[in-house]
Amino acid sequence: MEYRGYDSAGIAVKNGSGISLTKRVGEVSELVAAVEQNPIAGDYGIGHTRWATHGGVTDGNAHPHTDESGGIAVVHNGIISNFQSLRSDLEARGHVFSSETDTEVIPHLIEENLRDGATPEEAFRAAVGSLSGSYAIAAIIGDEEAIFATRSGSPLVLGVGDGEYYLASDVPAFIQHTARVVY
Repeated sequence: MEYRGYDSAGIAVKNGSGISLTKRVGEVSELVAAVEQNPIAGDYGIGHTRWATHGGVTDGNAHPHTDESGGIAVVHNGIISNFQSLRSDLEARGHVFSSETDTEVIPHLIEENLRDGATPEEAFRAAVGSLSGSYAIAAIIGDEEAIFATRSGSPLVLGVGDGEYYLASDVPAFIQHTARVVY
């Protein structure tokens, strides 16, 4: 998680009671200390180290980002070039944002699509279809026992372990766990 430059880090873990979220400005060691102080457990999760491109360096702007209910969590690497117009449209429909980032539009788009009756997979696909830019995205959506992921113009690799899977921007993030990689 920490061999590249970053200014904040966070994780979202799916467990029986929903999604637990921990985010911190600073080094990954700050995040580790926060999780050690308030442990979170679950079956799967997503995490990200952020280098600020939209919004300041704050805990609130650190990834993962959620929808208003906290039932959808998203991490994203890259830039959503049309986020300002998407955010304005979502705010006009009543969505309330808690960060200054381009990433936060993604869970709100997914939430909006779910409200319109889409399945989680359909909601994710439709949200991604609304985006312009270069990105790699991973999301946890509601009670689905899956991590949804996609990429466009940014790297995303899948590591296949023994009973587990890893998503990352490149192989060094998980090489100590598996050398089986899908590009």
